[in-house]
Amino acid sequence: MSNSSLSRQLGLMGLIATGVCSMLGASINVVPFMIQRHVPGIGPYVLHAFIFAAIPAILAAVAYSMLATAMPRAGGSYIYASRGLNPYLGFVASFSQWFGLSIVIGVVAYVTIPFLRDIALALQWEEMASALNTGLIRVALALILVWVFVWVNIRGAKSYEKTVIPLMVLMFLMGGVVIIAGFIFSSTDFIQSVFEKTGQQISDAGKQPFHLPTFLSAAALLFASFIGFDSIAQAGGEAKEPTKKLPLAIGLTILIVGGYYMLFTAAVYHTVPWSFVAEQAMQGDITAPGLLSYLLPSWLTVIIVGGAAIALVNDLPAMLLSVSRLMFAWAEDGIFPHGITKIHPRFQTPYLAIILSGLMASVGILGSHFAGNFFLGIDIMVTSMMVNFLLMCLTLLFIEKVNPKLAEDITIFKSKAKRRFIGFTGTLVLLFFLFIHTLKDLQSQTEAWYFHSTPIWLIVMALASLIFYVKFSSMKKNGVDTKKLFQQLP
Repeated sequence: MSNSSLSRQLGLMGLIATGVCSMLGASINVVPFMIQRHVPGIGPYVLHAFIFAAIPAILAAVAYSMLATAMPRAGGSYIYASRGLNPYLGFVASFSQWFGLSIVIGVVAYVTIPFLRDIALALQWEEMASALNTGLIRVALALILVWVFVWVNIRGAKSYEKTVIPLMVLMFLMGGVVIIAGFIFSSTDFIQSVFEKTGQQISDAGKQPFHLPTFLSAAALLFASFIGFDSIAQAGGEAKEPTKKLPLAIGLTILIVGGYYMLFTAAVYHTVPWSFVAEQAMQGDITAPGLLSYLLPSWLTVIIVGGAAIALVNDLPAMLLSVSRLMFAWAEDGIFPHGITKIHPRFQTPYLAIILSGLMASVGILGSHFAGNFFLGIDIMVTSMMVNFLLMCLTLLFIEKVNPKLAEDITIFKSKAKRRFIGFTGTLVLLFFLFIHTLKDLQSQTEAWYFHSTPIWLIVMALASLIFYVKFSSMKKNGVDTKKLFQQLP
């Protein structure tokens, strides 16, 4: 099977929705506030760390956009690196990306259930809220969410677009309530409201001394919030006019999501004192709607919690599309079993790849439940994606030497000097962020070694290396011209 077997039905709005829905969710409603527990001491500098974290993401997005114009195929990042840099590096990096994102799909499904619990609490449905807090029900509902969107993905691009585009619009409208409320009210209003409702006296701690290592650790983690636009590239085999619409969709997604992140985070911290956020984060899981619920009437709380739940659910179909297309691309090249390239006769989708990705996401749900800390999944994803983005920048640096024919097809930044500058700058910045993130992970105190993301990631890379070695050796033994295979697009 070839990529031509996939139907090119995704338009610009569908591609943008894929990127937006992959990026927003836990990244905006949970991470900027729970980071107070995961990176103690970041205090009032969350927004600043967010802005700093955008730098490597923007450089990687530019690299993705340029490579997408030359290689608009399913499997995006894998195709770019395997054709423009090295087949082995392309596979192991995309395998760790697949693993990280698949786990995070499970994480997102798992953390969605507390939002449903908060809706029940706001509506004073105490028994339902209590039931949603039990482990068995939480895991069962998370699994149902994943497999509903596996079904949506299998049904094809039209079903997919009809799901993600309306949800994206609804998410922005309901999230807009958080932004407006956050800027209308002041910290004084919040402090008074908390006292009236709970009797708790809190104060605005004001400024805190800036600590550079803490700031860099937070920025490395918040980098995860900008991961997701790469899912647009993975859908390259199903995009209409891909050489034009893929880079345009990537650029617009970064601008839309980046602006929304800044407004949303600034709004919440404008009203809720960071010291209160930090205190609550140390006691349990918190969310943006949960924090603002002290100020808002119950009906408005239901709306913003519903918006947060939609934002989380939005992640699932877009990320399932992304990881399944990676598997499809590996199978096309012969690195995974060829049966995974099977296309559904009616819906024209790689249904086996989608089902297998759903199974991996289910493992992520169980892992989140038993580990008791969903940030482990996010840490694994951050490491995987930093390495993946790093390879995209390296591909931009070396593609002219490795595959000059494909390099000629790049239509953005024809100047070789500009390409090298972006590739070199991106490589340096991402190496720096990867070093900071790895250092933070290895220095953190955990109950066991397997709660560190770095050794888990290294085990995954070792597994990927073994798979590649076995399959690559088999291909050569069977007379496949591997050099020619990886010089051409599938």
